[in-house]
Amino acid sequence: MNDFPQPKTFPHGAVLQGGVWTQAISSKNMTEGKPALFLDRDGVVCVEANYLHKVEDVQLMPSVGEVVKLANQKDVPVILVTNQAGIAYGYFGWDEFVNVQTRLLGDIKSAGGVIDGVFACPFHEKGKPPYGGHPSHPARKPNPGMLYLAAELMGVDLSRSWIVGDRAKDIEAGKNAGLKGGVHVLSGHGSNAGERVGALGISDNNFEVKLADDLASARGIIPLLD
Repeated sequence: MNDFPQPKTFPHGAVLQGGVWTQAISSKNMTEGKPALFLDRDGVVCVEANYLHKVEDVQLMPSVGEVVKLANQKDVPVILVTNQAGIAYGYFGWDEFVNVQTRLLGDIKSAGGVIDGVFACPFHEKGKPPYGGHPSHPARKPNPGMLYLAAELMGVDLSRSWIVGDRAKDIEAGKNAGLKGGVHVLSGHGSNAGERVGALGISDNNFEVKLADDLASARGIIPLLD
């Protein structure tokens, strides 16, 4: 028995796995063995709206469709990995999440790009049951659980993959998952005190951290998109 709330309808490829949203949109034979481009959602793919849950508030960041389209052309799977504490707080539910995602993916498609997978973690230690009270859920960034799920369900090669995020914890999730590197952007919460310094501090000999203003400018420095 699943004790987690369910949306009225699940989009193509979507299930709740232990309460975590897992959606492999593209078939595994299209993604297996390939390095992925992991993207944080709010503040990177769409304009930060503080617990985005209204369709009318969905607004793509500049040139997102073009970046996703380029990755598609390079045969690089594009996967969204997003913390959704608003669900744990009770600000909105999975139905609102589905509506926002439908609009977001539709807008990206209209701009020429296709997202291959979506993973969302609703758990937060300060949230309400059944998503609250967990001090450090394995799927909540900076933990690598969502990226591990992507590797399990979609077969992507984490060791050659990159992540783009506006929070240091996005970049740290990439390192914890064994990715090749990450790009910290200043859009969204990226310009908040400590975020850029924190992201830079994650870099080491095995994990490269690069800097950009936003996803559009990150396009030119992500090796997967060369």
